[in-house]
Amino acid sequence: MTAAGTPAGLAPVLRQLGLSGILDTLEARLAEARAGTLGHAGFLQVLCEDELARRDAAKITRRIRAARFPAADATLETFDFGYNAKLPAAAIRDLARLEFIAAGEGILAYGPVGVGKSHLAAALGHQACRRGYDVTFTTCSRLLAHLAGGHADRSFETRIRKLAKTAVLICDDFAMREFTAAQADDLYELLTERIGRPGRSLILTSNRSPADWYPLFPNAVVGESILDRVLNTSHHLLLEGKSYRPRRRPGQPKPGPAAPRPP
Repeated sequence: MTAAGTPAGLAPVLRQLGLSGILDTLEARLAEARAGTLGHAGFLQVLCEDELARRDAAKITRRIRAARFPAADATLETFDFGYNAKLPAAAIRDLARLEFIAAGEGILAYGPVGVGKSHLAAALGHQACRRGYDVTFTTCSRLLAHLAGGHADRSFETRIRKLAKTAVLICDDFAMREFTAAQADDLYELLTERIGRPGRSLILTSNRSPADWYPLFPNAVVGESILDRVLNTSHHLLLEGKSYRPRRRPGQPKPGPAAPRPP
């Protein structure tokens, strides 16, 4: 039989209450209490704070997992801000505060291949997950295929509603090729549910300049309707410079430590 009030005796009770995370720090907190650094109320408070911190961390982990980022280490902490001199670092630091989400604004990151557009988009998504926002990361081709599948099984409206509710929708490799009429219509339906709405943000990355997106739409009116909404509600980030990818070739020296994370 375990004595009441001992760690072994508390374990089953805490598990029944859904507070088993407290067990991770219980011994350390008991040691503080025995040393006289924590009174009764203080002991209870720090245990509750430990549990809240654990739950917050678990929520962040779940949001990051649900976002389906392409790489676990694509964060602001690992983004090398010093590699390209033309990088709009000040604008990125401003966006890292995430005020654009509450304002219902988007981000367009465009430029040549390899300059960090996808990494930056995912990094802002990671930051949003940490701040309590739901994020979905997808490529443009996967997004279009997902929407097309909704027509096949009559779940299109359900899929649109779900994507419309996501706080941050990241669409990587936008405008890689010409859109079909059906794809353009699907994009129009999705974006009209999201664009300009407070608490909803769209992040697009593209190898093409936004001015080159218009000819990719078979119906000029639909294309104009989509792009007018997107371009005029978004922050534009032109990323130029050297590609990061040659540094990742097998046998190449490892890159140096990244610059400090923007606030």
